[in-house]
Amino acid sequence: MVFRDNCKYDIAAVSSMGLRLCPAGRQSLFSGAPLQLQATSAETNVLTALSSLGMRAKVLTRFVEGLETSRYIKAELARRGIETEGPDVPQGGPWGYRHQINFADSGFGCVPPAVQNDRAGEVGRSICASDFDTEKLFAADGCRIFHFSGLIASLSETSGKTCLELAKAAKAAGTKVSFDVNYRPSLHAGREKELFALFDELCGLADILSGAGYMVCEGKGRAKDLDEEAGYIERLHERYPQADVLFSCCRREESANRHSVGACLWADGALTRRELRELDVCDRIGGGDGYLAGVLYGLLKGYDPETCLDLGWAVSAMAVSSPEDYAQPASEQQLREICRGNAQIIR
Repeated sequence: MVFRDNCKYDIAAVSSMGLRLCPAGRQSLFSGAPLQLQATSAETNVLTALSSLGMRAKVLTRFVEGLETSRYIKAELARRGIETEGPDVPQGGPWGYRHQINFADSGFGCVPPAVQNDRAGEVGRSICASDFDTEKLFAADGCRIFHFSGLIASLSETSGKTCLELAKAAKAAGTKVSFDVNYRPSLHAGREKELFALFDELCGLADILSGAGYMVCEGKGRAKDLDEEAGYIERLHERYPQADVLFSCCRREESANRHSVGACLWADGALTRRELRELDVCDRIGGGDGYLAGVLYGLLKGYDPETCLDLGWAVSAMAVSSPEDYAQPASEQQLREICRGNAQIIR
């Protein structure tokens, strides 16, 4: 895949920032344990890993004016090396805007993780393409990849339109468009027909398309194994022939703490597989975002599909080995050591 040269940014993403509250010490949500706070979103999980690896990253989003939670999110993104662009929107009183809250525990053994989303008043639902200077970002500054997911696209009619407009602006400037479908039944409930049509249009704009089995699985849900995942990708290639890269990871859970993870990558006219490999899990949230981040990093570096999948597996392994939703690799070499299975001290 050939990317634009002389760009200020390697990757930019549109996102709705939220807060995650998770019990300390692997307790359940109902245990009364102290809650730990994170700033999170699927898109910035991807940006965080890429920024840690030296890529220049920017998030397009909205904040709520004057809230301490907004200040916290901005500070967290800055700490991770992610630039921000977007307006501070007046809260509109106690019943107005806020950042969504994600309550999630990690589970343990045979007890699965539990997640509850509270999106009432979420400021990201009101996001507009006019919030951002797309001419400066895509044409003047330059950006190699524009990334977004189905989570921000499905929040509201407005956010879905924003994703379409930004993707079209990116393509017009020669920026590659990355769309991670990231299907969530709870967000699609009651809007299935409308959102399928939107996602179909977004998939048709994507140069890099990930997690898109929902578009061809005929209601079966996620793939049961890597063979079925590969079949989905073959059908996706027929449906969206403009996509240069098709990616999907596959997960089998043996327990909350022991998963087997693999992936398929269609690129350069051929399908490459990384067979499922066992992985110890501290907290599984963000594992898929991490896998995609590693693949995008490999693509930006011009690596072959096998190396892209190896780096993706390693970033995913890092993401699920900590209670955070994201990975912050120290270096590419660290990822290569993880993929080799080297658990010795690196001095």
